[in-house]
Amino acid sequence: MILPTGATVAVVDGGRLVMFHNTGHEAVKLEALPTPAVAKGTVSTGHHASSANPDHDARGEDGFAAGVAAMLNAQALSGKLGDLVVIAAPRTLGELRKHWHKALQAKLIGEIAKDLTGQSPDHIAAAILHA
Repeated sequence: MILPTGATVAVVDGGRLVMFHNTGHEAVKLEALPTPAVAKGTVSTGHHASSANPDHDARGEDGFAAGVAAMLNAQALSGKLGDLVVIAAPRTLGELRKHWHKALQAKLIGEIAKDLTGQSPDHIAAAILHA
């Protein structure tokens, strides 16, 4: 994938968000951005936990993903967000997609279904190049 200069990269899992800005012109060069505040969002309806099938961790992760989507939606609607690539654990990416606003979808230039939180910017850049 070609990552335009100035694009934002959001790396998300069920409880962590790391954001980067591409400052490279010929190659991807990711610089860390301050992590914005994320409030837990509303979990989409569907599977519910029970004593026979406890799912409290998954509901917490889904709530975090909804909060990340709400924060990204707000940035897209306010014009603070340009091109965006989202890299997320597959389950988290699925939950994020449920909450994308049309304004955010218009800025989304790529999605990568991998858990890369905790990886170095160089490792993340390599994953983008090979996507």
